[in-house]
Amino acid sequence: MEGCQETQAANGSVAHLDFNPMKDYMVLSGPQRVVVAVLCTILGLLSALENATVLYLTLSSHRLRRKPSYLFIGSLAGADLLASIIFVCSFVNFHVFHGVDSKAIFLLKICSVTMTFTASVGSLLLTAVDRYLCLRHPLTYKALLTLGRALAALGIMWVVSALVSYLPLAGWTCCPSLCSELFPLIPNDYLLGWLLFIAVLFSGIFYTYGHVLWRAHQHVASLAEHQDKPVPGMTRMRLDVRLAKTLGLLLAVLCMCWFPALALMVYSLASTMSDKVKKIFAFCSILCLLNSMVNPIIYAWRSGEIRSSARHRLVHWKKCLRGLGLEGKEEAPRSSVKSSITETEADMNTTPGPAPRDLIHLDP
Repeated sequence: MEGCQETQAANGSVAHLDFNPMKDYMVLSGPQRVVVAVLCTILGLLSALENATVLYLTLSSHRLRRKPSYLFIGSLAGADLLASIIFVCSFVNFHVFHGVDSKAIFLLKICSVTMTFTASVGSLLLTAVDRYLCLRHPLTYKALLTLGRALAALGIMWVVSALVSYLPLAGWTCCPSLCSELFPLIPNDYLLGWLLFIAVLFSGIFYTYGHVLWRAHQHVASLAEHQDKPVPGMTRMRLDVRLAKTLGLLLAVLCMCWFPALALMVYSLASTMSDKVKKIFAFCSILCLLNSMVNPIIYAWRSGEIRSSARHRLVHWKKCLRGLGLEGKEEAPRSSVKSSITETEADMNTTPGPAPRDLIHLDP
C-alpha cells in the first residue's frame, strides 16, 4: 500500500514532482541506454517495414485474403507491426529517456504492448491449428475451415487477447496486491495469470505442431517410396511438408526469443531480483522485438504465393510508372504548343501594328 500511495502522490501532487516512484525499474546505465536505443530503433524500423509489407501483400491480393491460412499470416503480421511500433516507443521512452507518464497513460502503454505480443502468439496458434486441420482432414478441410469461421476465430482471438491484456488498466493493479519486480504497477497475481494464459497458448502450439510434424514425417516417407510413381495428392503432400518446415522454424525462433524473458518473469514471482537481473531482463525483452522482425522473413520468403503477390504488385507499379512517363512525354509537346499560342496572342495584343483582321494580307 505504501508504494501505491507514493505513486498517487507523484502523479497528483505538485509537491512531489521531483519524486519518481518508478526509478527502481530504470536500472540501465548510460552506455546501456545507448545500446538499447540503437537496437530498438534498428529492429523496430525493420520489423515495422517487413510486417507492413507482408500485411499489404496479403490484404491487397483478392486470392490470398480469401484463404484462411493467409488471413492468419496477415493477423500475425498485423500484431507484429503493432508490437514493433508500440513496444519501441514505450520501451525507449521509459528505459532510455526515463519518461514518466500518469498512471492511466503508463498502464495503457504496457497493456497495449501486452496485447500485441499476446495476439502475435495467438495468431501463430491459429496458423498451427490451420495446418493441423489441413493434414488431419484433407478432404473436408475447406468445409471445416471456411472464410467465415476463420474470421470468427481471428475476432475471438483478438478480443480475448485484449480482454486479458487490459485488465490492469481496468483496475487490476498492485494496490493492495504485491507489485511485480519487473513491471511498475503490475501485480504479481496478474503476471502469474498472464503467464498461465501464455502457457496455454504455447501448449496448444506445441500439441498441434507436434501432430503436423508427425504427419509431415509420414508424407516424407511416402514421397520417398514413390519417387518415380505419380501418387494422388503428391502436390499437397509436398506443400504440407514445406509449410511444416516453415512452422517449425517459426516455432524454434519463437522459443529462443520468448523463453529468456518468460523464464525471468517466472523467476521474479518467486524471488527478489537485483538490478543486474533487471538489466538482463531489459535486453531479453528486446528478443521479443527480434521475433517480430524475424517472423515475416521466414514465412514471406518461404511462401510462393506471397512472393507471387509481391511480383504482381511490382509489375503493376512499373506499369503505372511507365504510364505516367508516357503521359508526361505526350503532354510536353502539347504544353509547348499551347504556350507558343499563348505567347503569340499576347504579342498580338501588346505589340503596335495592323489590326488582326489585316494580318492575312501581310507577306510572310
